[in-house]
Parts: sequence; C-alpha cells; structure tokens
Amino acid sequence: MTYVLYAAAALAEIAGCFSFWAWWRLDKSPLWLLPGLASLALFGFLLALVDMSAAGRAYAAYGGIYIAASLGWLWLVEGVRPDRWDLAGAALCIAGASVILLVPRGA
Repeated sequence: MTYVLYAAAALAEIAGCFSFWAWWRLDKSPLWLLPGLASLALFGFLLALVDMSAAGRAYAAYGGIYIAASLGWLWLVEGVRPDRWDLAGAALCIAGASVILLVPRGA
C-alpha cells in the first residue's frame, strides 16, 4: 500500500508543480494555480498517510518514487520519451527507495 500512496502523492505533487510551471513558463492563465494548490495540498495529505515511524525516512523513500513518476510525466504529459540513462537512474532510485522501505529495522 505504501507504493500506491507514494505513486498517488507523486502524481499530485507533479501535477501541482506543473500548474505553476504552466502559468509561469507556458503563459497559462493564473487560474491554473487554483487546481495546482489543491493538488499540492492533496500531495501533503497523501504523504502523511504513509505508515512510517519517521517523517524524514518517509520523505527519503518517497524521493525515489517521485523521480520515476517524474519521468512518467515527462513521457505521458510532455511527450518526451525518457532515454536509457533516465530509466537506469530511475531504476536505481526505486531500488534505493525499496531498501529504505523494506529492510527490517531493529529497535
């Protein structure tokens, strides 16, 4: 379930940040900021739902998922296909996030 929450949080964060990008860099209407702000609030809420004992560890693991999701956004929304180095980097990040999430921890 953690990966699902991270994926949903990443989508919300990327969509929220993209609304600011679109307004500032693509000359879109300032009205784009309203759903962007709502999306960023949803991101914060979803990330807070992750069952982790320390916020910093939850954020660190999320970072790896965010990188992979950003490359998905690059491809699906912006129409730029990630190259093999993008994919290799994302795989490394997912592996790192998985180590943080899945290793047993002592007391």
